[in-house]
Amino acid sequence: MHLSVTGASGLLGLNLSLVAFAQGFQVTGLSHTRLLKGVPFDLQQVDLLKIDQALITIAESRPDAIIHCAAIADLNTAESAPSLAYQLNCEAAGALAEAAFRWGIPFLHISTDAVFNGRTGGYREHDLVNPLSVYAKSKLAGEQLVMKKNPEAIIARVVFFGWSLSGERSLAEFFFNNLRSGNRIKGFTDTYFSPLYVEDLAEILLEMITAEMKGLYHVVSPQHLSKYDFGVLIARTFGFDPGLIEPVSMHDVKRGAERSMNLVLRSEKLQAALGHPLPSVDNGIERFYQRWLENYPLQLRQLMA
Repeated sequence: MHLSVTGASGLLGLNLSLVAFAQGFQVTGLSHTRLLKGVPFDLQQVDLLKIDQALITIAESRPDAIIHCAAIADLNTAESAPSLAYQLNCEAAGALAEAAFRWGIPFLHISTDAVFNGRTGGYREHDLVNPLSVYAKSKLAGEQLVMKKNPEAIIARVVFFGWSLSGERSLAEFFFNNLRSGNRIKGFTDTYFSPLYVEDLAEILLEMITAEMKGLYHVVSPQHLSKYDFGVLIARTFGFDPGLIEPVSMHDVKRGAERSMNLVLRSEKLQAALGHPLPSVDNGIERFYQRWLENYPLQLRQLMA
């Protein structure tokens, strides 16, 4: 199967492209401004804000499926440039979904756990959504437009961590970098999430698209924890001092965009569809650690053009 992966230099897109290539997929990665060198898959430069030209480029590679990872994912960037966030997170997603439907190929759209307001947690796919930030609102609008343009699409609400090209993109890297340097940092005791390790997530997404699934799924770990506890797990796994992490409440820290507090999502629907459980956070952090021992972060940095 030939996969077209947008956002191929991002945290998810790059790891997904590498995992897919290792599994024997033919991969064409699509990236905008950040170029890569030495990647084992094909890489093309496209601007999804110029969607008509981007679709011509994608069509020329004749993919068998599209996985759409590209997004304006930084909350503060989305707040300061809402029209840009909606253009990429919603309009481009809808155009890609429509094209995939027209070409008769599977389309998998990456969304976010932040479509919920986080007041209760334990959210299932059919629960009422209520996004708080511009980022989350634009991603929900993207979900809705994708489903309107392509009723066969897969929509995956995700939250993840892992090693990135720059080494500074995920929460796990934030804790790792600061703890290794001996810096004192804060960890929120009242914000909860259900993250997957990014290579675990990549493998699940590939399984979903190969099975030609469709519809909305929460692709998250069945295990949840606070972000403070997540940081403590990172510290203990790597042998750093967990005392460097100060437990604090989100309410006591001034932030930019409004954030949801309890984003624990339920993944039973996907586990039933796949016929197996999803990986735990504990296992994901162990895999994150093992990849560090294997010099994977350095290998990724060497791909920067």
